[in-house]
Amino acid sequence: MDRLAHLESRPLRGGGRLYIARTFRQRLLGLAGLRTLPADCALLITGCASVHTAWMRFPIDVVFIGPKGHVLRVVEGLRPWRTARCRGAAAVVETRAGQAERLGFVAPATDSPAGSGTSAKRA
Repeated sequence: MDRLAHLESRPLRGGGRLYIARTFRQRLLGLAGLRTLPADCALLITGCASVHTAWMRFPIDVVFIGPKGHVLRVVEGLRPWRTARCRGAAAVVETRAGQAERLGFVAPATDSPAGSGTSAKRA
């Protein structure tokens, strides 16, 4: 968690912190190697349409955000040593598994037209 404390952050609605990974190194490391992530914290990775969970010690929820701030896709409980991607995503939010919806990130309905989705709650 100390590594995240050095990142830019903003408060999340309902409490908690959204940490922001902007540099190549910050984005590459992400949550890898951390023992845990508090339930009220999330990591925003800018300029990202795919993630890996190499060297992760816990499963995560992955929220793919479109260029206009809409949730495109939510992958729940992505286990260590896996990958996920979403065409058209401009950023990703990573949370501890089971926390994405609680923090306000909801996947679009499956019968929605392509490209539409629920607005991501912004910090």
